[in-house]
Amino acid sequence: MTELILSRLQFALTTSYHFLFVPLTLGLGVLVAMMETWYVKTGNETYKKMTKFWGKLFLINFAMGVVTGLTQEFQFGMNWSEYSRFVGDIFGAPLAVEALVAFFLESTFLGLWVFGWDKLSKKVHLMAIWIVAIASNLSAFFILVANSFMQEPVGYVLRNGRAEMTDFLALITNPHVLYQFPHTVLSGFVTAGFFVMGVSAYHLLKKTHLDVFQRSFQIAVVFGLISTLGVSGIGHLQGMHLVKTQPMKMAAAEAHWETENPAGLSLYASIDEQGQKNNFEVKIPALLSFLSYNSFTGEVKGIHELQEAAVNEYGPGNYVPPVASLFWSFRIMLTAGIWLLLMAMLGLYFNKTKAYEQNPWFLKLMLWTIPIPYIANTAGWFLAEVGRQPWIVYGLQRVEQGVSTSVSLVSMLIASIGFLLIYTILAVADIYLMVKFVKKGPEAPVEESQKTGVKGASLWT
Repeated sequence: MTELILSRLQFALTTSYHFLFVPLTLGLGVLVAMMETWYVKTGNETYKKMTKFWGKLFLINFAMGVVTGLTQEFQFGMNWSEYSRFVGDIFGAPLAVEALVAFFLESTFLGLWVFGWDKLSKKVHLMAIWIVAIASNLSAFFILVANSFMQEPVGYVLRNGRAEMTDFLALITNPHVLYQFPHTVLSGFVTAGFFVMGVSAYHLLKKTHLDVFQRSFQIAVVFGLISTLGVSGIGHLQGMHLVKTQPMKMAAAEAHWETENPAGLSLYASIDEQGQKNNFEVKIPALLSFLSYNSFTGEVKGIHELQEAAVNEYGPGNYVPPVASLFWSFRIMLTAGIWLLLMAMLGLYFNKTKAYEQNPWFLKLMLWTIPIPYIANTAGWFLAEVGRQPWIVYGLQRVEQGVSTSVSLVSMLIASIGFLLIYTILAVADIYLMVKFVKKGPEAPVEESQKTGVKGASLWT
């Protein structure tokens, strides 16, 4: 095993684990803010109980996201120092804005929200959680600005062997981020929607706290359905954009070896990467052209032609990413998306007719659907990052050119084992806390607990 491979494995481990927490933070913060908005507007105590219950789960998830995210920026300096030297002038700017503005707002107002119950006015307290929700998504925007430069470099000049920023406005209006950001945010909304539906389904099955979880399910199913439709729409637009800017990524994701007009979409393929062909495939004629251009006619370049063009432009080398991995990760993401859309539509029907009370199988199925958005998110992120290979900055720097030259294999191995152990401990702690508070359900209001003699009635008091 080489330093390059170990550096990539370590970054894949830490990033994938961190990204498990990001989508839920983006969506659940908005849902909690919506619930508190209804509480302030109506004065209904049920919405207050909902806000506090889901707020606890949001806090646990948020804390895990912060802890696991800290290692990301350190790795750029430790394992990817040549990348940092090459692109640090550009990459560091949006990350600095994210830390100094978005994360500062997020953490400060989250503290006010947690400790401000019954101390701040209702409207000020509500404003705090909305700032947290907006800042969380603003934080994601600036991180994706940095990532989008790696996918589609803009607003820079090459000088003295480094990429230097010349136009910050071009950086934050990068066409890639204009598609990637809404796709990521809506994916977070989907994750939160199905998380709330799944946890609500658990309590509806047990027939506990029905006032809280019937309303939670009702809000989440609408939120989840709209978000799932939004992800599908923006995902299609993003795919059309990538056909123009990263055609090799899209060709690999479709195992599309030969240029065709019109191009068919492979539902299944037996892929021979060594022979650079599909031994067997099931295709829908012209559908790939439609997904690429919104037209059933249109040339879609194949991997062979794109590889030849890349050699002519960048010099000798293999510019084909791992085709089989991308092909199946894309289909895992799409299959998960279709499942989520069907479940959201069923959920809307059952919620409207209250038929889930007579169909416990649906609630059980919804409970087991909680992991599906996480699978879709991970598969989509894998497609986005691995599909860029062999580039770490598309068209400018290859992955092997970005790895640190002064960090030994032993040091990387020790660090990787350490990360794995720490993250395993964190995973156990996260699951334990989540399951504990989910099973416990909403706390009784303070005044009610005082009447019944229950102690420690609220996390916030």
